Amino acid sequence: MPRFAANLSMMFTEVPFLDRFDAAAQAGFTAVEYLFPYEHPAEAVGERLKRNGLTQALFNLPPGDWNAGEKGFAALPARFNDLKASLETALPYAKATGVKRLHLMAGIANRGERVAIEAFYKSVAWAAEFFAPHGIDVVIEPINARNVPGYFLNDFGFARDLIQELRLANLKLQFDIYHCQIIHGDVTMRLREMMPIIGHIQIASIPSRNEPDGEELNYPFLFAELDRLGYAGFVGCEYNPRGKTIDGLAWFKPYAGVKP
Repeated sequence: MPRFAANLSMMFTEVPFLDRFDAAAQAGFTAVEYLFPYEHPAEAVGERLKRNGLTQALFNLPPGDWNAGEKGFAALPARFNDLKASLETALPYAKATGVKRLHLMAGIANRGERVAIEAFYKSVAWAAEFFAPHGIDVVIEPINARNVPGYFLNDFGFARDLIQELRLANLKLQFDIYHCQIIHGDVTMRLREMMPIIGHIQIASIPSRNEPDGEELNYPFLFAELDRLGYAGFVGCEYNPRGKTIDGLAWFKPYAGVKP
């Protein structure tokens, strides 16, 4: 049975960020993820996790100036020093939360430019090697161009080839089913092909990015497929609730309380 992680950047936004840990636990989640924790002290985030018996499934490395439209800088040659600094920023949060995987964002760059490709390879390898001694995986995630126009990493095949070429044990694929369906379709066959390199999965309905209970994909089938494939990682609920978060959790009731 899949182990679901509530995404606290999108769910339970009826309450302040730190209170969302309590709300997720009360709703039956045993794990959480979110985009960024950096506005709050690492110790405060770790305390909320411990208080509620939650596992930290994932969060993102610092992306640059998010409010100005930056979406990471791993593919930006001129920002390599920022990339290195971002790893140092994230490390205390990784230690405080016990997280075992961190998402490295590529940034807005042209994948047709060789310098961007070289920068991304260099950044990915550097980040994976930096976190390896700490027992932490680095994951990279293809993101569709509709949600993030111009995002460098917008192809699952490119991500697969990079991971297979670098051959770093702690470098994995973040397989967001929502993004995969929009970019490529054929989600089930891609899951089957890429399962050996998948380190994290995320879900949402397509095309609305709401609860995974309708629209284009049959999520109960996909959840069963993850079990058939032996996926033992987390499934992040990275969706926008249609209304109050708790009112949209009927889909989750059969899975509530599943322990990591």
